[in-house]
Amino acid sequence: MLQKFEFRQTKLKGAYNIKPFFAEDERGALIKDYNCDVFKDNGIEHELREVFYTVSKKGVIRAIHFQKIKQQAKLVRCISGHIYDVIVDLRKGSATLGQWQGFHLTGENRESLFIPEYFGHGYLVLEDSVVSYKCGEVFCGEYDTGIMWNDSDIGIEWPLSSVGGIGSLIISDKDMRLQSFKEYLREQGCL
Repeated sequence: MLQKFEFRQTKLKGAYNIKPFFAEDERGALIKDYNCDVFKDNGIEHELREVFYTVSKKGVIRAIHFQKIKQQAKLVRCISGHIYDVIVDLRKGSATLGQWQGFHLTGENRESLFIPEYFGHGYLVLEDSVVSYKCGEVFCGEYDTGIMWNDSDIGIEWPLSSVGGIGSLIISDKDMRLQSFKEYLREQGCL
């Protein structure tokens, strides 16, 4: 069986928007969103170390998360529902450092994002959703950190009107206390 995936390089080098293999017949459907050989053939080295899912209500916003040590490359897909997924280039010395790009991931479009190491990742839940993470490193709580979802220097344009505006957001206490992008740059020795 031909394993047809579509890999589209994003504007942030190393990150890919991926249409997984999909086959449908009278029984139903099969979705294959990862194959190590197909990924390698497309220039992506992604060894799975951990797989998990988040279940989120409409209006949840997850800030721009990353690990300081043991960076996690991620393959993210919305299994059901609809999220506005955002990646931010945090690579020291990158020509696109601090730039972001957003993607609508839904259960219907089945698209995935490959997010390389040294990128931040967050999303706004536009419909109750289940999101799959296939990570190249295990989660290490002691190294987990992030940047505020509304950092003015990054300037992410979240579709807040889709969830009833800023007053309708559901934000964790942890995400309310994250650092700014300037603080991140100072910590990295970039300022």
